[in-house]
Amino acid sequence: MAEANISKEYKTVSQIAGPLIYVKKTEPVGYKEMVNIRLSDGSTRRGQVLDSSDEVVVVQVFEGTSGIDRDASVRFLGETMKMPVSKDMLGRILSGSGQPLDGGAPIVPEKELEINGAAINPWARDSPSDFIQTGISTIDGMNTLVRGQKLPIFSASGLPHNEIALQIARQAKVRGENEEFAVVFIAMGITNEEKQMFMKEFERTGALKNAVVFLNLADDPAVERTLTPRLGLTTAEYMAFDLGMQVLVIMTDITNYCEALRQIGAAREEVPGRRGYPGYMYTDLAQLYERAGRIKGKKGSITQIPILSMPGGDITHPIPDLSGYITEGQIVLSMDLHRNGIYPPVNVSSSLSRLMGGGTGEGRTREDHKGVSDQLYAAYAEGKDLRGLVAIVGKDSLSAKDRKLLEFADLFEDRFVRQGAEEDRSIEQTLDLGWELFTALDLDQITRISRKYIDKYLPKKA
Repeated sequence: MAEANISKEYKTVSQIAGPLIYVKKTEPVGYKEMVNIRLSDGSTRRGQVLDSSDEVVVVQVFEGTSGIDRDASVRFLGETMKMPVSKDMLGRILSGSGQPLDGGAPIVPEKELEINGAAINPWARDSPSDFIQTGISTIDGMNTLVRGQKLPIFSASGLPHNEIALQIARQAKVRGENEEFAVVFIAMGITNEEKQMFMKEFERTGALKNAVVFLNLADDPAVERTLTPRLGLTTAEYMAFDLGMQVLVIMTDITNYCEALRQIGAAREEVPGRRGYPGYMYTDLAQLYERAGRIKGKKGSITQIPILSMPGGDITHPIPDLSGYITEGQIVLSMDLHRNGIYPPVNVSSSLSRLMGGGTGEGRTREDHKGVSDQLYAAYAEGKDLRGLVAIVGKDSLSAKDRKLLEFADLFEDRFVRQGAEEDRSIEQTLDLGWELFTALDLDQITRISRKYIDKYLPKKA
């Protein structure tokens, strides 16, 4: 960018709308260029160029526009926003704008990286593979997460998605020797109460030592909410591709992020798309999600678990709908299971991990993994169907085999789906639990598993 822009200040603010200010008669400036705004009282705020034309430049102000008037001075800095990164960031809790919240010293950077990242050449991408253990049976056993995957959790208001996010952050690990693992936890639009919960849980459990936490609060400016995931993902890219670590990024709540996009779009008077969200929301979400992956020749990887609360529990809402197109499956939480006191309330019937096959089987998890998963799905689906039939004809009308399938569905929810918030199951424990449940069925009902695995793993009845 021309140096002339760096030295000049413009006192040509023509309009203030929400988190935006409009500056007239500037020299050419670049998209996403950083801006300093000096108020009448001498204080300064930061901003970023959101749109530029011959007549006017639109600047989004990170700290909000309260107190800014037309006498404010605007200086364009000629560079985009950068994130200072360092391995010493592990164990730190930062604000949504990257400032320390834990009382520690400012980060001494080893590098400063563009927060928008660099697009990965599709040819250089490596296929996601290798198992990541979350310690949660419904994910590890039936919707397996693999390195480099993006696997969102679809939740709804009132469901314990934050608790599940914390459990995954505490328990997630990669199997294998000499593998460095880190978690980047990004919370957007959370309440102060949730912030305190996150900070206490990370410190209480010791998970913080392998994590970097970004916390953006609900009363922080909407503009900051659009920066927070980019700061976190830039940190993850540094750890994965510069330091060679296996990084798991957990982002909650994507819905709050999309609401910030809608708020900024309304302030810009943009023509809205579906349900008032910007027409470019798909592209914007893809810019976040596609920063997951593996690169050929690099040891590290970035795996994403974005968490979004579906407005009204509607899976056809634009946010889950668009996320489903970009990501590789979904974990769906169930209000019915939650009402029945089952935690985590994962509805395996609606959940899917499209890349599960690349991270399971002999050498990665265990040889019987696929068969156990397929059989659990099949028997549980039949048992759930029979619940509807029982409501009509009564349990006494069922055959002995059907009664066993009905009983299996209850056992599956009570023993396989249900587990403690502090319970960390290995993949071997999860698969062995599946085999224990199969003892409730007749041998001829176990049709999805090879006979050699049945002989090897099925517990013998007394």
